[in-house]
Amino acid sequence: MALSAVIRRNQPRFGAERSGLLQQARLAGPMPWVIAIMVALTVMAAAAGLALSNVASSASSAISGGVTVQIVEAQPAERDRQAEVAVALLRNRNDVAEVHRVPDSELERLIEPWLGAEAGTADEAIPIPALLDVRLRGPVTEQRLEALRAALTASVPAATLDAQATWLGPVFHAIHSLQWLAVGLVLLLAGTSAAAVWLAARSALGSNRDTIEIVHLLGGTDNQIADIFQRSIAADALVGGVVGLLLGLIAVVLLGSQFAALGSGMVAGGALGLPDWAMIAAVPLIGVAIAMLTARLTVLGALRRML
Repeated sequence: MALSAVIRRNQPRFGAERSGLLQQARLAGPMPWVIAIMVALTVMAAAAGLALSNVASSASSAISGGVTVQIVEAQPAERDRQAEVAVALLRNRNDVAEVHRVPDSELERLIEPWLGAEAGTADEAIPIPALLDVRLRGPVTEQRLEALRAALTASVPAATLDAQATWLGPVFHAIHSLQWLAVGLVLLLAGTSAAAVWLAARSALGSNRDTIEIVHLLGGTDNQIADIFQRSIAADALVGGVVGLLLGLIAVVLLGSQFAALGSGMVAGGALGLPDWAMIAAVPLIGVAIAMLTARLTVLGALRRML
């Protein structure tokens, strides 16, 4: 009974403080800074993956049902005539939702950096083709594309037709590959963080073995000792997570402003929305949960083998 009273008097101390089990101060040791680095890298990788997902979704929606028609004709008058015929023919089809001819001035502005300011003029050897932006009703299939091509070339011999999704296919494949790379980086960083916590917990257990044995003699259980380590790791992980989140957000905002300066429509489609920011804000919380679980499992497993 006397021993039980001693245990009851000492048990609250085991849970109230670190009880000397972890001698390193929270901000003095490397663990918070290791976690901060991991969280910052995870935030950047997650933001990149979410931005790429938004780019793919935005671009896919923009070109859904899109078809590009080019009329390649050296004579400007004949080119304009065939372009008018093509516009009229396409607008009379029930499967075509919208037809828009891209102005020649816009095409000249687009090719000016490569061919010079005089490209496309009457005395220029490289004429600019007429370009039509067509939107079909429903998805663009190969059968619909062949039927439209046959109907168009019968009246407009200089016309060529391509689905926008076809020539942008390699771009989407590259974006999806980068998305999987971002997911892999997030998983790798999560595993690395867990490994760092595992090493820290094992090191703390080894350096405080004698103290742990005394705690056991006073009646402390494995769960109580694991609670002490878990709370300590949780505090370090929370500090590191907050610091890492701030560093990651600063990097994301700076990179976002640099990409926004490009003025590209596809890049603008990758802007992060409120759900994306919520997922990014959850990264340090997930990091704390992983750290706590890893610390507890590590300590309990080591204590079973130790005593």
